[in-house]
Formats: sequence, C-alpha cells, structure tokens
Amino acid sequence: MKYLMLVCVDPEFTPGADDGAPDVDDWAGEMDGRGIRLMGDRTRPASAATTVRVRNREVLVTDGPYIETKDVIAGFDVLDCDDLDQAIEVAARHPMAWNGVIELRPVWPWNEE
Repeated sequence: MKYLMLVCVDPEFTPGADDGAPDVDDWAGEMDGRGIRLMGDRTRPASAATTVRVRNREVLVTDGPYIETKDVIAGFDVLDCDDLDQAIEVAARHPMAWNGVIELRPVWPWNEE
C-alpha cells in the first residue's frame, strides 16, 4: 500500500546539539535500499507557498499557506509499505519524528471507491 508521508516541522523549535535523532541521509538511504521510499524531497518554506482557490468562477491566488498552523510541511516522501504498521515503523525512524510531526496518509487510487 502506498502512503504519502508529510514531514512537518515547528519553525520555532531548535533541536539540541545531540537530541539523539537519526541522520536524514541515513534514513533515506536505508528506506531507498529496502525499496520502501519511492520518492521524496524537501519543500521550500511556508513563506514560499502559493494557495489557489476558485470562488464564484474567479481564481484567487494568495501568497503563503492557507491556514495558520504551528507545524508546517517541510518535505514529503511516498512510501510503499505492506501495511499501516510498517508505515508507522518507517515514519517513527525519520529524524523529524523526534522533533517535528510525521503525518501518514494512505494513497487513494482513482479506480477505488
């Protein structure tokens, strides 16, 4: 099953010199090697976001994120896991699980109801 893993960070959080979190390159290398991580990357800061809405047939474009939130998306990964338990195991090993938030969302293929 495929999962979108949203990597979120609290922009006000400052990690300690040695908070025990694993290295992100080590995590990515391991998950790539296991065939679990299909793709992933960082995203630019929330200040670089553009929000698009259509209201009354008019396209409305806003700079920045749509909602005010403490945790902002810092990156994403697409995972191919056997089940939710494996996705949780993979997410728990990501460095941002130590000082941010990892959100897992199952991919919902268009041909499924």
